[in-house]
Amino acid sequence: MEMRSRALGTGMAVPEQVITNEDLARIVDTSDEWIVTRTGMKERRRARPDQAASDLAIPATLMALEEAQISAKDLDAIIVATVTSDTLFPSTSCVIQDRIGARHIPAFDVSAGCTGAIYALSIADQMIRVGTCRYILVVGVEVLTKITNWTDRSTCVLFGDGAGAVVLGPSEEADHGIIAFHLASDGGAGHTLHMPAGGSRLPATHETVDKLLHTLFMRGNEIYRAAVSTMTESCRVLIDRAGLDADDIDLFIFHQANLRIIEAVAKRLKAPSEKVFINIHKYGNTSSASTLLALHEARMEGRLKPGNHLLQVAFGAGLTWGGILWKW
Repeated sequence: MEMRSRALGTGMAVPEQVITNEDLARIVDTSDEWIVTRTGMKERRRARPDQAASDLAIPATLMALEEAQISAKDLDAIIVATVTSDTLFPSTSCVIQDRIGARHIPAFDVSAGCTGAIYALSIADQMIRVGTCRYILVVGVEVLTKITNWTDRSTCVLFGDGAGAVVLGPSEEADHGIIAFHLASDGGAGHTLHMPAGGSRLPATHETVDKLLHTLFMRGNEIYRAAVSTMTESCRVLIDRAGLDADDIDLFIFHQANLRIIEAVAKRLKAPSEKVFINIHKYGNTSSASTLLALHEARMEGRLKPGNHLLQVAFGAGLTWGGILWKW
């Protein structure tokens, strides 16, 4: 039987500062009722000015390594999903490799918007399946508050900072672990969620800074429709590939972008609310960190039992989408 990869340990970290809806109402024209009704969010976390992505990724990593009962020196690769890396280069994965004292192993970042952790998990799974690696650290981390336009009430209420981590290794039981993954993209719709400046197209100038082009821009209505349809697609593809029915899924972890999106996807799949994990009210949209933060909290809350089928799906800038189907 084909070898699979499984989660040996998970971890998470969020900044100490909590930004409530009431806090946001003091700086933009909004209210707690407006935000909760449209997003399901009550609060989110904000990194300190001196905190970068790696500063959140490290404690999440150490937590995952401790639970996996392996040393950083046992790792064979590090993959970090992020769009808010410490620097464009070197990669945040290389920063982590150095700070945790890992060997001179492969370390690289994945940029796939909010779907980044799903992409990273699929890459790690394949590296383990073909036998080139035994233990791989996957981290999803974002400090989105640093690229948020705090004068735009339609976006500044949505995003928060955080990190989630998982250590993958070969499954000792052949029928447990990652069963399948699905990845897709539509670059033609990339303009619906993007940060215009900061790359080679628009390097930093006084003009780009003055025009706030180093912050994210989003067309909310278009994103909503695309997110619902594409995450539903990923779920159905993976359920079909595994020869399962939607009823066979014990827990759904959807990207925590908007409660209305989560509820719309669940409705299309006829998934009961008790099978849908939600923590968006505490952290907002943490992009690449979202599905790994939720994975760790779901485990800590006892929502995953051995033999359970877990379906994680996400959607993000690119546009990208995809999912991972596990047998826990």
